[in-house]
Amino acid sequence: RLEEFLKKEVDLELSTLPDFEERIIDFSEVEQLMNSINTIPAPCAPVINPQAPNAATGTSLRVCWGLFSDDTVERYQLCYKPVSNERHSDEQAEHTLKVKETYCTITNLLPNTQYEFWVSALNASGISPPSERAVYVTAPSPPTIKNKNIRSCENAALVCWESRDINPVDSYTVEL
Repeated sequence: RLEEFLKKEVDLELSTLPDFEERIIDFSEVEQLMNSINTIPAPCAPVINPQAPNAATGTSLRVCWGLFSDDTVERYQLCYKPVSNERHSDEQAEHTLKVKETYCTITNLLPNTQYEFWVSALNASGISPPSERAVYVTAPSPPTIKNKNIRSCENAALVCWESRDINPVDSYTVEL
């Protein structure tokens, strides 16, 4: 029977035409929702650490910072400028470095000089607000011993030196 049925030519005509409504579906809300799921928010402001002991030489400083959140960060933007007591301190040159890590060693600085640092975090969504500013100080230059003024006797020695630093030095350590 199946074989006979399959040999017949079947003409299927629908007696009524189906009525379909032309409905336009608005996917804009769904699209916005999907886009919001796939995008990451701009990071929060990093927190710059105070200067650590032994983090400075006469010409370099090591600056460290961190994040208090689990933000996605592609890189950081570290900015710094020398601190000045002059009225025109805003006109001093600001330097900006792009950094991948949460630390950076800045070189070619002036000895015994204060520098102001702040950092921002960046990702594909944007840039964070800057961190609070932190002041770091480079180490003073070593003093120059005045060889002509050295005097000594059996129980004492007089050694004189002069500082090459513009800013005052807190103290000196003399090693024998």
